[in-house]
Amino acid sequence: TRRVLKKKTPMPQPETQLPTSRCRATVLGLAVVLFWLASGFPDLARADVVKPALIEISINTEGTYHIEVRASLEALLTGINARYRNTQEAPNAEASDTLRVWPAEELAIAFEPIKATFTERVELKLDGTRVPLQITRIDIPEPGYPKVPRTSVITLEGDIDRSVSSLSWYYPAAFGDNAVRVRQVDEINEQWHWSDWQWLRDDKPSKPFSLTELFTRQPVLQVIGTYLVLGFEHILPKGLDHILFILGIFLLSTHLRPLLLQVTMFTVAHTLTLGLSMSGVINLPANIVEPLIALSIAYIGFENVFAHALLHKSRLVIVFLFGLLHGMGFASVLSDFGMPTDAFMTALISFNVGVELGQLAVILLAFLGVSVWFRNKPWYQPVIVVPGSLLIGLIGLYWTWERIVI
Repeated sequence: TRRVLKKKTPMPQPETQLPTSRCRATVLGLAVVLFWLASGFPDLARADVVKPALIEISINTEGTYHIEVRASLEALLTGINARYRNTQEAPNAEASDTLRVWPAEELAIAFEPIKATFTERVELKLDGTRVPLQITRIDIPEPGYPKVPRTSVITLEGDIDRSVSSLSWYYPAAFGDNAVRVRQVDEINEQWHWSDWQWLRDDKPSKPFSLTELFTRQPVLQVIGTYLVLGFEHILPKGLDHILFILGIFLLSTHLRPLLLQVTMFTVAHTLTLGLSMSGVINLPANIVEPLIALSIAYIGFENVFAHALLHKSRLVIVFLFGLLHGMGFASVLSDFGMPTDAFMTALISFNVGVELGQLAVILLAFLGVSVWFRNKPWYQPVIVVPGSLLIGLIGLYWTWERIVI
């Protein structure tokens, strides 16, 4: 008898192995991104958002003007402006960090040589004619928590013609972005009224402010648009700490229900403290809030490694508590920018909606970039979730240490 040799069928590769053709390049790319973040996260941890200057101009019926410019003298001295997403991207970042701990008196002396440059570059125009400006006072806080740039107040004052009917303001892009508002002050009748803020970017002057009538209320749609964008931009691209927290929530599970429950708890919590903070009910100093926010990022990252994609009630409680802290961080942004007195709730709600849209954008990008391709793979947890969560946890720990010690 002749034996018939059957062709041996190759054994299928176990599903736990990485596919060699379709996913290797993507996983390698993810590894490169993780390595880049890990090697650069000390710089990211020290990042501070470059805040806009806030300008308030008062025109008195007796024929004088009073301008208060709230800005960082450290940024003005070192040339750190809106070109940089954060102070650490600027070539003079170390000099700025050094100036933050200088006593107020020494910082005032350092600013003295550039006073003339400052008054030459900014412009106040009345009926299209430029008015000479003079600095009459500079109020500089003593150094406090160095991770949050201190805001100094530059006061400019002078006389004007009482017949002027409009004014415009220009703050050069070399000094940074700025927001400006104007008020008419009738000192005889003790009446005054603030205009709405104009947000000025791209080296553009303000639109003319009329001085012949009370300022009209800003249209509701314009208020909504302004604060919606402000809230969104605080997450993307400026809110790296909030982005990492959201990614930590996202990485726990590929299922929709755990993600929605966590995001809901986070949203309810930060909405609560945002409203209470802006109403003046609660107010925690930055040297407490900022380290705790960093610690929340570390906790979420490390818990993902040990939670094994299970959502426990304790996780929801933790996310809620951490959301309270993040709400106070959001409030600091609104406090810096200012709120319209006639549309306070509209601006507050619009900002919060903008924050939510920013968070959803982060989740959507993460889903389309990673989960949609790999969430059903058995190696998703060890290859994607664990390294990503560990990196988030390490960055959070470093930020906590850096915001307390350095």
